[in-house]
Amino acid sequence: MAEERKQPELRFKGFTDDWIQDKLHELTVINSGKDYKNLSEGHIPVYGTGGYMLSVNKSLSDIDAVGLGRKGTIDNPIYLKAPFWTVDTLFYITTQQQNNIMFFYYLFKTINWKKYNEASGVPSLSKQTIYSISVKVPNTFEQSKISKLFYSLDRIITLEQQKIEKLELLKQYLLQNMFADESGYPRVRFKGYNNKWERSKLNTISDSYSGLSGKTKEDFGKGEARYIEYKNVFDNPVAKLDGTDAIDIDYKQNEVKKGDFLFTTSSETPEEVGMSSLWDYDLNNIYLNSFCFGVRIKEKIDSYYLAYYFRSPEFRSRVMKLAQGISRYNISKNKFCELKISVPSYEEGVRIGRLLKSTTDLIDLEENKLKEFKLIKSKLLQSLFI
Repeated sequence: MAEERKQPELRFKGFTDDWIQDKLHELTVINSGKDYKNLSEGHIPVYGTGGYMLSVNKSLSDIDAVGLGRKGTIDNPIYLKAPFWTVDTLFYITTQQQNNIMFFYYLFKTINWKKYNEASGVPSLSKQTIYSISVKVPNTFEQSKISKLFYSLDRIITLEQQKIEKLELLKQYLLQNMFADESGYPRVRFKGYNNKWERSKLNTISDSYSGLSGKTKEDFGKGEARYIEYKNVFDNPVAKLDGTDAIDIDYKQNEVKKGDFLFTTSSETPEEVGMSSLWDYDLNNIYLNSFCFGVRIKEKIDSYYLAYYFRSPEFRSRVMKLAQGISRYNISKNKFCELKISVPSYEEGVRIGRLLKSTTDLIDLEENKLKEFKLIKSKLLQSLFI
């Protein structure tokens, strides 16, 4: 039988003492939330199991605490900065013996609360059950070190999320304003461009083709060729290489070429039909899934410009009107290709496309950084606690 660990895998320098095991009854005080409906509007935040709800004029606590669901969402501890109020489905937990409340917030993040669920229907926890849980804790100095580390990491994660939100807002602004509507003039332009944009039917400047046909589920997942998956098209203005899967080479199928645009033909909502993706890779034996169609542009138009134009609110609003169906919505490839698209000069299109591509790349970079920070936090939660 393995010996019970008394120290975490990872520690700050200078700390060597064993952690003490105790029940939460000896370390914390569990307080009940109350109804807030008889209170007036104010500046004191009210929290439920899902987080912030509204603000009132009185508080339940003037010291920081950890919120933990009594009923409903029981596995999402919330750090409650005093003063605050909690509803009756959210316990607020304070500490005894000068224990660090922020340390306990992060400690609670490591507990599998669903294991202690007491109900067969709506998940529930009682004070008695919470009090009976045994945990291992260090001295208050080490508690403080650990909590400060996680607080700093959470601050970095929050700032990264805010940065991504601002970049997304910028991208949406550009998509809404840098493409011309029927007037031929966009609201926002690079300096030096003032000509009216042309309007052309898509089927006059392109050829279209269908995705894979005559295939069964046994044909997928093996072979020397690749096919572009539906989700890859749906999710990405510019398709990703890792969004493909194996299939046998089949010369009877339409092959996707670099610069082709791919469109989804169906979805569960009209708002999601006709989503576009640029295939920007010069590879052989690439096919398209059966639920999409391809468009190959014959004119000299910047690919990145079109990649984001096809995702612009102006174009998407017209695509949605083509959706037909009840439980699932579809669009006709022929009717889709009759839509008119707005085309600037080649040089202006290049500048628009590069701006939106660089903005998208920056968002992807920041999202990857955010994933890394969250992964670091997850690993530290495993290593700095027992």
